[in-house]
Amino acid sequence: MRKISAGKMARMEKLSTESKVISALAIDQRGSLRKMLTAGGNVEDIQTAVEQFKVAISEELTPYSSSILLDPEYGLPASTKRHEQAGLLLAYEETGYDASEPGRLPDLLPEWSAKRLKEAGADAVKFLLYYDCDEDAKINNWKHAFTQRIGSECQAEEIPFFLEIVSYDAEIEDAKGVEYAKVKPHKVIEAMKEFSKAEYNVDVLKVEVPVNMNFVEGFSQGQVLYTRQEALDFFKEQDQATDLPYIYLSAGVSIDLFKDTLLFAKEAGASFNGVLCGRATWKDAVNEFVQGGQEATRAWLQNQGQANITGLNQAIEASASPWTSKLALED
Repeated sequence: MRKISAGKMARMEKLSTESKVISALAIDQRGSLRKMLTAGGNVEDIQTAVEQFKVAISEELTPYSSSILLDPEYGLPASTKRHEQAGLLLAYEETGYDASEPGRLPDLLPEWSAKRLKEAGADAVKFLLYYDCDEDAKINNWKHAFTQRIGSECQAEEIPFFLEIVSYDAEIEDAKGVEYAKVKPHKVIEAMKEFSKAEYNVDVLKVEVPVNMNFVEGFSQGQVLYTRQEALDFFKEQDQATDLPYIYLSAGVSIDLFKDTLLFAKEAGASFNGVLCGRATWKDAVNEFVQGGQEATRAWLQNQGQANITGLNQAIEASASPWTSKLALED
């Protein structure tokens, strides 16, 4: 069992439900959300629009979430509007990556630090890392050192470090296609093994499910790559790859598929510890915001948005395990 400080433990509890699982709402999107909001053509001030959209999400949906993930570039107004019981995670990374050079190398927000995020009210620091376990060793060594620095910062500040790993293959462009689906279990599981090492000081892994469910028997609408049993085995193998708490990201799939996936993980015997779910919960509110403004957005959130998140909460309670089985107070 991993040992953490009293400061980290108190913040982990703030981020969690009474059952000690994480039912977190993610809206730290920046570049992608700007594109979504401007696609309708009705947005003049994009900074204000993104801030207002995040405020609406925070006010309307955090009463049903254990915590919310935001970013300091657009999300600070929303952080002050969250429900009093909801914890706060803040993103530390720059949005996106430089596609002109190999490696999908990350960068940090230049005016922020773990200390400053904590002072801004964060209960945890989240960092997104794109990682291909089979990429050039020089690139991955760079990423290992980069991640260690963040872990050390969080350790010094006694604030939980949530590492979000998005796997990829440097030779495969389409991450949703059949070729990547064939190698995804290997990519996801090996990345989890690497960043579960104590040298990174990670407290919670935010990870993809190990298979593309659109290619699983019983879930696929077309080509099947994995039998149901093969997919279950990959979920179990992923679970055995780490002794850290880990939570699933939704990766933009539909809310119904995500709920079914959580129950499938439970069936596999995966002791995952919650979710950090973004677009699956709120993405349809974007069109409401563009076409009808704040009033239409909030009406959607109060109805379909609330239904999405309460339905997801039921699936989480039925499938996730408490992280207290993996983390304990330092002696």
